[in-house]
Amino acid sequence: MTKRSLILFSLLLMLASCSEFLVVEPDKQVSITEQFSSKEGVLQAVNGMYFDFEAMITWKEFIYADLMGGNITFSPAKNDYLLDIPAGRDLEKVYEFRDQEQDSDYESVYKYFYDVINASNTIMEQILDSNVLSEEEIRQITAEALAIRAYTHFMVAQFYAQNYSYTSDASHPGIIYNQRTLIAGVDYPSRKSMKESYRLMKDDFLQALDLFGDTQALPYGAKDSYFNPVTTAAVFAKCALQMNDWESAWLFADSVIQNSGVSLMTKESYIAEWEKPEEAISEMIFELSAPRESDGAVSSSVAHEFYVFVDSSNYKEFVASGDLLEMYDSTDIRKDMFLKVLLPTSVNDVISYEPYYFTKKFQDDPGTIISRLSEMYLIRAEAGARMGGAYNVQAMADLNSIRERAGLAALTGNENLLEEIFLERRRELAFEGFLFFDLMRYHKDVVRNSGCLSTVCNLAYPSDYFVLPIPESSITLNENMDQNEGY
Repeated sequence: MTKRSLILFSLLLMLASCSEFLVVEPDKQVSITEQFSSKEGVLQAVNGMYFDFEAMITWKEFIYADLMGGNITFSPAKNDYLLDIPAGRDLEKVYEFRDQEQDSDYESVYKYFYDVINASNTIMEQILDSNVLSEEEIRQITAEALAIRAYTHFMVAQFYAQNYSYTSDASHPGIIYNQRTLIAGVDYPSRKSMKESYRLMKDDFLQALDLFGDTQALPYGAKDSYFNPVTTAAVFAKCALQMNDWESAWLFADSVIQNSGVSLMTKESYIAEWEKPEEAISEMIFELSAPRESDGAVSSSVAHEFYVFVDSSNYKEFVASGDLLEMYDSTDIRKDMFLKVLLPTSVNDVISYEPYYFTKKFQDDPGTIISRLSEMYLIRAEAGARMGGAYNVQAMADLNSIRERAGLAALTGNENLLEEIFLERRRELAFEGFLFFDLMRYHKDVVRNSGCLSTVCNLAYPSDYFVLPIPESSITLNENMDQNEGY
């Protein structure tokens, strides 16, 4: 039984309404008190929290960093063969660095982030003194909800706050950090500093890790589809790296490498593992299962939404950019991670067949990657290189583990170690949602050349437009909300 096999429940955002109800069916609502009065009701709410979390991760959020950073460009339209920013995707303003608070392309994404956060808060509040759960069950559900709350706040920070080292002491505006269910017309929270925002994320992650037991909250589904000690350590390592907490990033990435029981894919199996239909690669740490219909068919996935190629009349809009393709040397096995397809393309009213490169990472409806072991090696490498000294030896070894697996020669000198780690992250983690945030952490410019369709292809760091505007609806609802600079 998968985690989608029960009726799916979704918690209403309390900021939007004072009525305390859970969505159950279009024609039926139950009070929060009734929902949490039975163990079945509690588990339905937890299932709903994960359902919304998966939908959030697999949505427009997933392509953002690769699109903005320059790993992704577009395939031609199937009706007129024109090569343009796809209509109906609500990406044009964002892609051209001209999004606006009045009609943000990502307004619904911002709301979805806080929907998930409020769902986690509601669950934690309602089960605190539950008489239908054991103490161990309360601790486990609280741990999973805390981890979801922390990771979702981390995502808000990546999209809506300048990177941690934008100011020397991280005193610049961070995010609103919701630690309880908020009520419209009563609660008007303010943005924390970036330093305080990260402290709260870190506290939530560490508290979750202290609370986890041996049994996951939902009694079905693969363990790597839920938050547990290993998956939480992996996402905390990711968060700590982005927040310049090198020591924590190193420690928790190392913990996952040492204790996950997972090994890196081999050079010989690398391409074949990615091509296995609907099956996770062997080095997966955290992957959200694709939701399915009652007959077992996948109802939505990253492949369905963005990347799949079926045939010349059935394919999605997002392909590898020339900038990314040029990064793979002739000996790099990852150059074969692309499905090359000739598609009719209209240029000046002349149709010609041009090559487009669809990623093989997301064909045949796999789940949505959150973390895999290669990322942990690269996190440990970068964190070690940032700390320097004796850590450099391990950092070089970690980098070379990924390079040699890809068929590249091992590096020996460490004078450009950080730069080499950055380049390796771009090659290895392409299409997994990292590049734009990596550019910010490294204080690098956006350079989009080959395949860029924007009127603004490049953006120098720092810039107000490395972050999105807070949607106008959120500014209007909250008198204490401050807009990002430049909007």
